[in-house]
Amino acid sequence: MTSPTPAPTEQRVRATAVLFDFGGVLTSSVFDAFQSFGESLGCDPRLPLRLFSDDAEAKALLVAHEEGRMREREFEQGFAARLRAHGIEVDGPGLVRRIQSGLRADDAMIELVAEVRDAGFRVGLLSNSLGDDCYAGFDLAAMFDAVTISGEVGVRKPSRRAYDIACARLDVEPGAAVMVDDLPQNIAAAERAGLTGVLHRDATDTARRLWAALGRS
Repeated sequence: MTSPTPAPTEQRVRATAVLFDFGGVLTSSVFDAFQSFGESLGCDPRLPLRLFSDDAEAKALLVAHEEGRMREREFEQGFAARLRAHGIEVDGPGLVRRIQSGLRADDAMIELVAEVRDAGFRVGLLSNSLGDDCYAGFDLAAMFDAVTISGEVGVRKPSRRAYDIACARLDVEPGAAVMVDDLPQNIAAAERAGLTGVLHRDATDTARRLWAALGRS
């Protein structure tokens, strides 16, 4: 008696494109930048970032700003008010710039973007924006084949629509795209949308796992 033939396993579409996050992937850690900002305020260094997860009003401010429904100045004023509600005396103007001052370009990751593109893969940026000019110093049009920024398209990660828009702009199906992001929840959302996820921790590890996802040694 012969054993039944196992059903064929589904073959994944070969990846032809990569989407990169910005803050925390092409730059130094966003978490470290927020902690440095908290230290500069003389409070618990974890407080500013914790507000965006635990304080409903602060979270709503961030979502509205990242989706382009609130400009930088209004966001700063609102965030300053939430900090003051937690005992931190601070003015709004310049808060975003103070946070961004803790970010530095990650040259190794920027080089990886160029290497992936030179290898024949399409590359795109998918970023939740913070501030009206958070990409200053980066020539995004030269670095990427397509750029998708939350404040411009009106939707942010981890919304599935953000990944769909970014893939459409790269002219690639989600199943043929890889997403590189430093936030586990964004990677989980990308995978639910059909992309392959690579969680970024450092350039060396990300390069190794990204090339593996692209079928390259």
